[in-house]
Amino acid sequence: MKATGIVRRIDDLGRVVIPKEIRRTMRIRDGDPLEIFTDREGGVIFKKYSLMGGLTEFAGQMCDTLSKTTGQIAVITDRDSCVAVAGLPRRELGEKRVSPQLEGIMEGRQIYQYGDGGEYLPVSLDSDKYVVGTAAPILSEGDVMGCVLLAGTRDHVSAGEVDYKLMQTVAGFLGRHMES
Repeated sequence: MKATGIVRRIDDLGRVVIPKEIRRTMRIRDGDPLEIFTDREGGVIFKKYSLMGGLTEFAGQMCDTLSKTTGQIAVITDRDSCVAVAGLPRRELGEKRVSPQLEGIMEGRQIYQYGDGGEYLPVSLDSDKYVVGTAAPILSEGDVMGCVLLAGTRDHVSAGEVDYKLMQTVAGFLGRHMES
């Protein structure tokens, strides 16, 4: 655990304010669920909760199927990081933070598709080696849960009508699956 030097008091309703600097650094937005843990030394730990994180095995199977079907890199993310990856860059993208551009696609709630001569959107914050071909936000009960996407490299990124429909279908399926 890393000390921040910031001290906050608990109010009479048991609330504590997480400072803006920490929320910004940790990408904690209004309404984000936080999971609460305790440790043996009496510490209380807040961790961002990801509903998609609970679907890691299922998301992995979905990515494997998408990758085999399309021959492309398939990725499922939560709002912050890559939850499941299938294809060659599994180690390079797995559990990496998503790029601000991919966050923008999710927040915009629209399907994105790369067009010839368009701007390349990196999948992860750490590297721009892998770029988004087609991406669809996963919506559940009106909230953005993550994104499903097909990716490639700058030399080989594919984005066709079938990819568009496939990402739309998978995102819709995952959104409904999370509601049940």
